[in-house]
Parts: sequence; structure tokens; C-alpha cells
Amino acid sequence: MHLTTGAATQLVALSTGALLVSAVLLVWRRSLRPAVRLIAAQGVALAVLVATLGLVEGAAELVVVAVVVLALKAVVVPLVLDRGIAAGGPDREDQARLNPTAGLVSVALLTTLAYLVSKPITTALDAPAGPAAFAVPVGIAVVLIGFLLLISRRRALSQVIGFVVLDNGIATIAFLTAGGVPLLVELGTSFELLLIVMILAVLSGRMRTAAGPRALDSMTELRD
Repeated sequence: MHLTTGAATQLVALSTGALLVSAVLLVWRRSLRPAVRLIAAQGVALAVLVATLGLVEGAAELVVVAVVVLALKAVVVPLVLDRGIAAGGPDREDQARLNPTAGLVSVALLTTLAYLVSKPITTALDAPAGPAAFAVPVGIAVVLIGFLLLISRRRALSQVIGFVVLDNGIATIAFLTAGGVPLLVELGTSFELLLIVMILAVLSGRMRTAAGPRALDSMTELRD
């Protein structure tokens, strides 16, 4: 199966748009369980993006990578996060450093910055990369939003979600600019992400058992 340029452009726009919109909603939402559903949606969108690039380039390996991405980032990682929420107490981030309005303003500024700094990249990639070139700013924006989630959230699991968003943004940039990631490399990075999420989810539950449902900042008050 081979996609036409028009169909590929539409699929790339749809998948990267879903990645960006879900990242914006993660900044706005405070409940963790809906956030996990958005993480799963990002995994599906990333898998669609990879599969589209694979069909455009006629690369069967990229289609296999898309299946791996779908299984790990849209199914396994959200399941692990769900278990972490179940063990970690209240499923709401009530002590974020940014309120929803400030968060959305920050997202708008970061997205604008992403489009500005990516101009040289999109100019260099436009000829060889075809439909993938215009979507590079979205990947950069998702990376920046992931950093924003990491620094604006206080609960451990909320920060894990930010880390996953950051990883999804990096993967998006890699697929759009490098013409795909080798299967073994993607397997390694995906399983590394899964391992990190599992460890952090377990640690979050252990911290709650030892110190109660407290924000990470309050852990500085603990003494030997």
C-alpha cells in the first residue's frame, strides 16, 4: 500500500494536530485519570504518524515500529500509569505552580517559540521530507510543553506524565526529521521509557505510603 502525497499530508496533519491538542489539554486538566487517557491518545497519534511515514516511504520497518509504538505508548504505559494512580492516592493535581489560565498562556507562547525556532529546520527539510516538513514545529512544541508540565506540576505522577509527553515530542521530531527511527532503536527507547515509568509509579506509591499524599515540594520538610 502506498499513500498519495495529499492523503499523507492530511494524515500527518491529523496525527500531529492530535499530539499538540492532547498536550495542551494536559496542561489544562488537573485530574490524573483523564490525563492518562490523553497520554494514550498521544500514543495512538504517534503510531498513526509513524505508520503514515512508513507507507509514504514504502518502509515496512517503519510500519512495524508503528505497531510497537501503539502497543507500548498507547496501551502499556497508560496501564502502568493507571496502576500508579490507584496506588498513589487522590487522582487530582491541586497544587500546580501554574493555574489553568497561566498554563494556557504559557502554552501559546511556547508554541509560537517552537514555530519561530523551527523555521531553519523546516526550510532545510521542505524539499526532501515532503509532507513531514511542515509538522516539525509541532514536535518542538510538544517537547516544550512536556518541559512545562515537568516544572509546573508537584505530584510525582503528574511529573511522570510530563516526562512521557516530553518523550513523545522527541520521538515526533526524530520521525519527522530523520526519516524514521530504526526498529531496534525504537524498541530500546520504548522499553526504557516503560521501565522509567514503572519505577517512578512504584516510587510514587511508596512515597505516599511513607509520607501520605503530599506534593514533592513538601518532602523537603522531612528530616532523618
